[in-house]
Amino acid sequence: MNSRIEQIIDEIEDYIESCKYKPLSNTMIMVNKDELEDLLSELRRKTPDEIKRYQKMISNKEAILADAQARADAIIAQAEVQTTELVSEHQIMQQAYAQANEVVLIATNQAQEILDNATNDANNIRMGAIQYTDNVLKSLEDIIGHAMETTKARTENLLSSLQGCYDVVNANRVELSPEGEDLEADSAERGTGAASQKLQVTEI
Repeated sequence: MNSRIEQIIDEIEDYIESCKYKPLSNTMIMVNKDELEDLLSELRRKTPDEIKRYQKMISNKEAILADAQARADAIIAQAEVQTTELVSEHQIMQQAYAQANEVVLIATNQAQEILDNATNDANNIRMGAIQYTDNVLKSLEDIIGHAMETTKARTENLLSSLQGCYDVVNANRVELSPEGEDLEADSAERGTGAASQKLQVTEI
């Protein structure tokens, strides 16, 4: 059964897939900001609850071990009672001790087996919880990385479009102006400033 976090991530992926592309682009999409923020807000709220739930599962390891220890102690106590009963009866002392030692040995082996199984179960639960939490964080990392790449691409495309418009306007001014050379020098100086601004924005 999927957790709510996995469901939200699936909803975000489905929503991104359903968004329409921007005109004249096959890489940029148009999104509903409010709808996407609602999904991300719910994801932020649910993440701590999911992590706490799996932390609780990890903490149950001690309870499992304590229960196993109690069962082991009960088996050993029962074995000691049986030993006392064997010795108290009218049997040969050597036989009584041999039987008693055998019972204690069997009980000790059973108790150790229970402890080993409980430890393995607790470790498996812990590793599963850690793996699941890592998968959730990896999904969040992928979503954030994709958002960063999309934002960078949009910024670069916008600067490229502005530079193209600037070049066209400048060329038209040069053609129309009788003082083309002065205009070209002025435009070249402005173009240098614009290129510097473009470099600064790209670095950010």
